[in-house]
Amino acid sequence: MKSTIQLSILLFLGFQLAVYTQETEETEQYEPVYIAMTTTHWSDDPDTDFSGWLDTEKEYFEKVASKNDLILSSGVFTHYFTPDNSEVVLVNVYRTWNDIEEANSRTEELIAEGWKDDESRKKFFEKQQSYYSAEHRDEIYQSMQFSIPETVDKENPKIYYVRTADLSMNGEGTPENFKQYYENITKKSKKLKGYYTHRHLWGSNAREMNEVFVFDKLGDIEEFFEEEQGLVNSHWADEDERSEFMEEMTKLFTGKHGDYVYRNVPSLMK
Repeated sequence: MKSTIQLSILLFLGFQLAVYTQETEETEQYEPVYIAMTTTHWSDDPDTDFSGWLDTEKEYFEKVASKNDLILSSGVFTHYFTPDNSEVVLVNVYRTWNDIEEANSRTEELIAEGWKDDESRKKFFEKQQSYYSAEHRDEIYQSMQFSIPETVDKENPKIYYVRTADLSMNGEGTPENFKQYYENITKKSKKLKGYYTHRHLWGSNAREMNEVFVFDKLGDIEEFFEEEQGLVNSHWADEDERSEFMEEMTKLFTGKHGDYVYRNVPSLMK
């Protein structure tokens, strides 16, 4: 069942911004990465004993995920403020599309090395799978160059605020405005510990768009909003100019959006 992960967390600007990004990438030689994300759920079996969950995942991480060089980074993220408190999000990041399949083969090799006899291997994975339900969802995204890399902290958990939106995909809006916003507002934040943008590549919703904002603690999110508004007002001091810019940028989206907050498991971050 398992691929352990790093979330990254996300923005998909669909066809219009994808075209713009492709042109920019050709100029700046940006190399996107591929993000495989599995959303699974805790087991709802009342008899499940979760006390051994972390030690089990640490064993898998040490024997498999941390040794698989085709997995650039990985992480496990759990519900903090989302509609479903059973959510567990697993993310693996790869350099190329082909690396996704090749990494799976390498994972099988590492599993055989980590649990050399069939009985111990079977016992371990039965235990690991007992913590989760059979229900899961898989998505693959491609990163974009709008990002602020975070420093991996193996001791202290971080907060991941994911802002999702549906793309309008109607030919309106100016993708260049998003780059301006990123350069002049997002990158100047002193509250952000990381920021990621990705576009939909394979999955259930081609319109999906996400941005992921990384913080030290939950209270930093509200402070970031205040900081963000101050930066916007400062950069576009003229109210009419500011309103015109924001109106043009928001045409990229339908207006529907969602907000989700996750917390990572530090010892399972690569």
